[in-house]
Amino acid sequence: MFVLLQGTMAQRILIVNGTAHIGNGEIVETAAIGIDKGKILFVKNSLTNAIQRKDWDTIIDAENKHIYPGIVATNSTLGLTEIDAVRATRDFNDVGELNPHVRAQVAFNVESKVIETVRTNGVMIAQASPRGGIISGSSATMFLSGWNWEDATVLADDGIHLNWPSSTQGGGWWAEPAPKSRNENYQKDKQAIIDFFDLAKVYAESQKSIEDLRLEAMKACFNGQKRVYFHADGMQQILDIIEFSERFKLKFPVIVGGYEAHLVGQRLKDSKIPVMLNRIHSLPEREEDDVNLPYSLPFLLQKQGILFCLQNAGDMEAMNTRNLPFQAGTAMAYGLTAEQALQSISLSACKIIGIDDEFGSLEQGKSATLFISKGPALDMKSNDVTCLIFHGQLETAENFQWKLYQKYKKKYQGK
Repeated sequence: MFVLLQGTMAQRILIVNGTAHIGNGEIVETAAIGIDKGKILFVKNSLTNAIQRKDWDTIIDAENKHIYPGIVATNSTLGLTEIDAVRATRDFNDVGELNPHVRAQVAFNVESKVIETVRTNGVMIAQASPRGGIISGSSATMFLSGWNWEDATVLADDGIHLNWPSSTQGGGWWAEPAPKSRNENYQKDKQAIIDFFDLAKVYAESQKSIEDLRLEAMKACFNGQKRVYFHADGMQQILDIIEFSERFKLKFPVIVGGYEAHLVGQRLKDSKIPVMLNRIHSLPEREEDDVNLPYSLPFLLQKQGILFCLQNAGDMEAMNTRNLPFQAGTAMAYGLTAEQALQSISLSACKIIGIDDEFGSLEQGKSATLFISKGPALDMKSNDVTCLIFHGQLETAENFQWKLYQKYKKKYQGK
């Protein structure tokens, strides 16, 4: 229920009576959340703290509802593709093998119809990430709302995405019972990456007179202004990435995928390297793996004290991003608490990207980017988003699919 007390543009918003899931593990019952100029002023229990309603121009009664920080979709092609089967709508994969200068930010399409359907489930921020080649390019963290890509930008060029070569080859369900074998080109492929980083580091430290766009894009990786996202799953790959990161003194390396990260958990913890886990709604990669291993991976990393978040890369990933909260719900069914599961798609994701000072939790001074759901948002039976607030701006939770449903429901109910 919305009560607009003054004017039509919400400036000072008060949300009352809902259950606030802070995002850092805490819950505030019967919460009052004050918002002014896009920032959260306070989050407190409204029963034990006096609230002057006349001080607010917009009051939202969230009684029997749940309030969450905006869900963050990391490593996503959302906004970079519309119809996967139509090449002209795919802007996430450029030609060439070493493309650190390719920027996802400028290709982000805020008018995407897919984005509408994803927001409906509470996903409000996406890390638009390139694909393909050895070095795919730079990702950008974007609001799923805005007039254009400039308006939607949360963090431009947050990191370089590097596809680490696989140490094995072959295998797969289509090749059973043939096992995977060693990739004979692994060392050669790895050396090619080392050589490029050697060149980039020399360039970053030199007083050059000629600018190279590819190497210029790599400079921020060495001074800590950009993350380096290593896409890798195998244990050998992860161990080599840890050694590689130490060699080049990378301040913020991140593993993307990490299917076998739980097998080297102590090394990752000691190296302080976080993990963006693969889509957990997946099948095991090996015949000998537990059938529920993908579901259990979040709990295995949580138990070892490794910072991680969930992501949704895979087939039809843009439109399937709407299922991200339900992946967290699955992780909750396999070991995580409800608040740990929420954290894996909110605050932890923001920590890994580097935007946790502003986003990821409902705390004083942070951006008022949040949503209200009629029921628990991590359960597909009860997730029903009624209100979206992007940095203090109210947005509708409706989408074109919902509008078509209402249109034709009315048509056939009338007959």
